[in-house]
Amino acid sequence: MRPDILPNGIETRLGEDEIIVSKTDLKGIITYANKVFLRIACYSEAELLGKPHNLIRHPDMPRCVFKYLWDTLAAGHEVFAYVINLAKNGNHYWVLAHVTPTFDATGRIIGYHSSRRCPDPAIVQQVIPVYKQLLAEEQRHSNPRDGLAASMQMLGDFLGSQEKTYDEFIWSLITSKGAA
Repeated sequence: MRPDILPNGIETRLGEDEIIVSKTDLKGIITYANKVFLRIACYSEAELLGKPHNLIRHPDMPRCVFKYLWDTLAAGHEVFAYVINLAKNGNHYWVLAHVTPTFDATGRIIGYHSSRRCPDPAIVQQVIPVYKQLLAEEQRHSNPRDGLAASMQMLGDFLGSQEKTYDEFIWSLITSKGAA
């Protein structure tokens, strides 16, 4: 997150048929951003390309979810996650992200591809309390590493109590909403 951008509490919503697409290198540096991403995040292409993807990180997003995401991607697996992002103008926007590793012809990971859709607001309301608890645990520790470790443990304990992986937890929210 850029320290000079403060959240203003205004939410921007993606259209139901819109998809935010971005690509990064192995270090999370943006190599591609589609027009929807540019519009929703309020950045020009020149402002995003070559910059770390965490430029749009919202301060309400727990670091442990990103650690889970990056660890899963580094292991060669895809991730589905609910994420709150921060636009350049201070607005926030929620997305259901699908992030995948990009492989070369030899099977080596060479980057990452993310497609983000408009999330179901009812599911976001179920995710927010979980994220708030994780973030509070991170902030409870004066040492950021200790906070991250504690929130990772809390996330693991929560998922264990649900008998689900993070992806299974996210999909259980989606499928239970569809069944209602």
